[in-house]
Amino acid sequence: MDHSKTGTSHSDSLLFLTDEQLRKGIEAMFFAYRGFTADPDRILEGMDYGRAHHRALHFIHRSPGTTVNNLLAILGVTKQSLNRVLRSLIEDGLVESRVGRADKRERHLHLTEKGADLERSLSDAQRARMRAAYRAAGPGAVQGFRHVLEAMMDESARKQYLSLKENSP
Repeated sequence: MDHSKTGTSHSDSLLFLTDEQLRKGIEAMFFAYRGFTADPDRILEGMDYGRAHHRALHFIHRSPGTTVNNLLAILGVTKQSLNRVLRSLIEDGLVESRVGRADKRERHLHLTEKGADLERSLSDAQRARMRAAYRAAGPGAVQGFRHVLEAMMDESARKQYLSLKENSP
């Protein structure tokens, strides 16, 4: 469609998606999430770990030395559920909790070598799937997809995400 004749831009036309188009997008998101989590789920299957353990490993790897409170904010879970996850990861030698130097009440979380190995195998599987999808979709779609995901985040999640982006190497 030539938007120069209608006085609308391509981005304006996207504001008028039908309920059916939105439903298809929602369904695609559900199926994509199932695919995105399938590989790590298979790796974790025999280990008595689930997606909460995977997310904790991911963000501890992403921010070594992060505090329990910071991880709580990033994951948006209850303290009780995070403690359950961390307890198993610590007991199994995947994560170590170090007492804070400035504040002895703080616990700083670090992956052990064993934890880093598991995190790497989980993220390698997801990176391979993302890389293949990005390659198939093309560079313009990659940028657009990231914009859509960022626009779907609530304000709190967006702040956490942007904070991680700023602290990227």
